Amino acid sequence: MIRKNLDDMTPKEIVEELDSYIIGQDRGKRTVAIALRNRVRRKKLPKDLREEISPKNIIMMGPTGVGKTEIARRLSQMCGAPFLKVEATKYTEVGYVGRDVESMIRDLMRLAVNMVKSELAEGMQEEAERRTEERLLDYLLPGVKDKPEGEGLPPASGTGTREKFRTMLQEGRLEDRELEVEVSKRSQPAIEIFSGGNMEDLESTLQNIGGLFGGKKKRKRVTVSQARSLILEEELDKLVDDDRAVEIARERVEQMGIIFIDEIDKVAVKGSGTGVDVSREGVQRDILPIVEGAKVNTKYGIVDTSHILFIAAGAFHMSKPSDLIPELQGRFPLRVELNPLSCNDFYRILTEPQHALTKQYYELMKTEGVELDFKDEAIRRISEIAAEVNSRTENIGARRLHTIMELLLEEVSYASSDLKGQTIPITAQYVDQRLSDVVQDYDLSRYIL
Repeated sequence: MIRKNLDDMTPKEIVEELDSYIIGQDRGKRTVAIALRNRVRRKKLPKDLREEISPKNIIMMGPTGVGKTEIARRLSQMCGAPFLKVEATKYTEVGYVGRDVESMIRDLMRLAVNMVKSELAEGMQEEAERRTEERLLDYLLPGVKDKPEGEGLPPASGTGTREKFRTMLQEGRLEDRELEVEVSKRSQPAIEIFSGGNMEDLESTLQNIGGLFGGKKKRKRVTVSQARSLILEEELDKLVDDDRAVEIARERVEQMGIIFIDEIDKVAVKGSGTGVDVSREGVQRDILPIVEGAKVNTKYGIVDTSHILFIAAGAFHMSKPSDLIPELQGRFPLRVELNPLSCNDFYRILTEPQHALTKQYYELMKTEGVELDFKDEAIRRISEIAAEVNSRTENIGARRLHTIMELLLEEVSYASSDLKGQTIPITAQYVDQRLSDVVQDYDLSRYIL
């Protein structure tokens, strides 16, 4: 997917882009598209009004495998806004061992800084490449550039030798030659083993203490090709203005940042409880101020979360949104239910998306010289089996297709070396031969499919 500027995309275009990869779930895609577009609209308002408009956070509900996480994944690929996907189960209440909820903001900020640095570096690529080439020549010809007259090598000769090596370097004739280069040492501090809530900030502070963790140089023996990558990265880092990158990144996070919180139903609590239930409710209470709007301290400075868009998702098999604490429910005013997938949906999933499973397996086997010919009747039969198994056992949505396709093509994948140059027709009869026994045996299908 080609990343587009979110500012230029209408809700309809966002949905069309998602349609290329996600089948059905039109309401979910429309809700997300409108929420994203409202972010762009808000930026165009006067400052006093802009500050009053808070994001309309969303809860997506639906069984596993219907597209909740896929919508988030595709959004992250298509929009240039800072985007972070986290799982609610990874966080613990303050006072417990584990990650605190504020770390999601620090992660989002770190991601945004890296994104901005990459963008700024693109405009400095040419200068960085020029500097890299000069440093490589210095390593290849130590002392030649500055060798004075009277020592047996006139400047003209030195310059001529350097230019010859420059030509060889540009033509790629020295890529495998080994040389010793001096690069910045990026060692991880030993104190990382005590990693806790604000460890990234502590590490950053320690790294800024003169020479304690960062700033050291080390000599390394590598090929010219490897040296070029190391030096280019170092030169780009020197050219990019860190302060400017952080300033731009903070603005983007605060105004356009998006956090997708998956498995939110796993921290929902029914009634009052003790032990782990108390901890889950504690996680909700810790998430609440972040969603409402708080000032979070990161190693890049204070980040205001008031206008970050939060999209939460969960299957809600064992709980429901009303089991979340009322305050948190109120911060997610938009709720959209994603529908279970039908047999027809499975058929479309196997045929319509740009990278449909049938296309993936075709290309995988093609690398072995084997061509798979998926007949339409076979794809429909696979869809029927997926729907049937989901209805009889645990409904895992489209993920069932992965299990069925792997079992269906297991024999072909295993014997691919003996089938080289052949075209294997995948018919409805072939599907039944490979899968009917497993599908008909309920106990067996529970373990295999």
